[in-house]
Amino acid sequence: MRTRWYRIKPTATRYRRRGYSIRKIEQLLGIPRSTLSGWFRNIVLSKRQQRKLLKKWEDGLKRARAKAGERNHAKKEKRIREGEAQAFTTLQQIDTLKKEHAELALALLYLGEGSKKNTETALGSSDPLILKFFVAILRHIYQVNIEKMRCELYIRADQNPDEIKHFWAKELELPLENFRQVNIDKRTVGSKTYPTYKGVCNIRCGNVAIQRKLLPLAKLFCKRIVDQYTMGT
Repeated sequence: MRTRWYRIKPTATRYRRRGYSIRKIEQLLGIPRSTLSGWFRNIVLSKRQQRKLLKKWEDGLKRARAKAGERNHAKKEKRIREGEAQAFTTLQQIDTLKKEHAELALALLYLGEGSKKNTETALGSSDPLILKFFVAILRHIYQVNIEKMRCELYIRADQNPDEIKHFWAKELELPLENFRQVNIDKRTVGSKTYPTYKGVCNIRCGNVAIQRKLLPLAKLFCKRIVDQYTMGT
């Protein structure tokens, strides 16, 4: 039985013999792909035509992936902006000038990242912002003299110790003399370090009394939150 497309079968067949893809012919003539596949079952394309179609398919796939990547990137950027806006709204409700709020924030950070040795108050990080926050609280809330802040660096084998010292001294606004000890990870010999990585800086202030307050403060706060939410369920 002839289909309603049968009258333009010669045109479709001619396109196919010229090396057109089934998808392209479907777009040009509006004939269902299932019908075209049946018509072209016995048409054998040349090697050159096959290579050309394969190349077009690969190029189309690359373009589709690139567009998908752009769409995903745009969606990700939008979600990031939304998250930042929500964070800003929350921050507006917090009085960051209150000593108790800043101290609690440091306590929670210290619970996760600070030294738990019973002889020191110390915190290490590769993020300058984290350490700037630590130094700011030590100076302005606990009145720790910057000259008493000893800084220990942990760097990779291909990094220049003097350059890294100057980087952290400038970032943290601490005297270069505070950076006395540099530890080089010999396991990294032969591997290249990303330019943005400046090693890990560990700051010790020697006042263990600060640590003895921060850790209980953080634990008691976490326990209170857990109890409040548990009681509310």
